[in-house]
Amino acid sequence: MTTQTLTPRRRAHADYLNLTLWTLQGWLTMFFVGAGYAKLTEPMANLVELMRWPALVSENLVRGLGLAEILLAVLMLAPLASWKHGRPLLVMAASGLLALEVIMLTIHAVSLDVGPAVTNLILIALTVPVLWFRAREVR
Repeated sequence: MTTQTLTPRRRAHADYLNLTLWTLQGWLTMFFVGAGYAKLTEPMANLVELMRWPALVSENLVRGLGLAEILLAVLMLAPLASWKHGRPLLVMAASGLLALEVIMLTIHAVSLDVGPAVTNLILIALTVPVLWFRAREVR
């Protein structure tokens, strides 16, 4: 293992980047825990009213997606428990969330749901830097 001495300027940059990534991870976690919880607990009639796509798929798919969103969101905070073992879990969770976001963006864009499509674009913009920089740390 090699050690690297950082200049104060580079150390400050690394600290700001780490703080920014943790902030993004927190926002993504809050969003997806909330969205997943709603998919798990709300009656299907309410979900269909809020979002059009649950009317097109089975209730089990909607509930399963909610569970997956909560699990991936919680894994975004895995490094809080163990930095060594949590970082790979974080990268996996960010990859899974990004895949879900891209799929949902495609579905919303095809059905011309502008609001949810923009929301997914914002979520993608938050997830990509987390995945990019945290994946570089794992190597």
